[in-house]
Amino acid sequence: MISTISGEILHVLEGQLIVNLNGLGLSIFVPEEICRQSRPGMKTALHTYLVVREDALSLYGFETMEERELFVHLISVAGIGPKIALSVLSTLSPETIRYAIAADQPEVFTRVPGIGKKTAQKLILELRGKIEPLEPMEAAARLDEIDTEVLEALTALGYSIVEAQAALQYAGKDAGSTAEDRLRKALQYFS
Repeated sequence: MISTISGEILHVLEGQLIVNLNGLGLSIFVPEEICRQSRPGMKTALHTYLVVREDALSLYGFETMEERELFVHLISVAGIGPKIALSVLSTLSPETIRYAIAADQPEVFTRVPGIGKKTAQKLILELRGKIEPLEPMEAAARLDEIDTEVLEALTALGYSIVEAQAALQYAGKDAGSTAEDRLRKALQYFS
């Protein structure tokens, strides 16, 4: 098992990095936020998970152990493959994922491209009890309310739900504590 990788980024591709590990270029699939922050020549250290399939060996990388563990839990659910699990981690923060599971809110998962209502309910059902919330429920609920408000504002402005989700992800977790701050940052994504 390959648990961590440290090296220089050679290339940043859509959804993946090519990382130089002592002369060997490893292709590592990563969440969108890591791709946005990465540039060739930068040093990186990722927590990784190797997915072994009959026809491929695929390496997935994450900034934190928490994200890696959430990825492992997500792919343990029947019907959720590594690409959809990575999409979940690209669209939703770990806090939002934990809150949605603890609060039984499958609609949070339906924001993720490729996840419908039935799959979202299946995720909640199978992961309840396996994933515990990290912080008090009120803080996670507030984060979810702000995200929802920003998504609604962006879609009201004429952006598709996919575009709105990408802009919200671009805004990041530290874009501000109010909906106005996060909306302002999310709108910068389109300029």
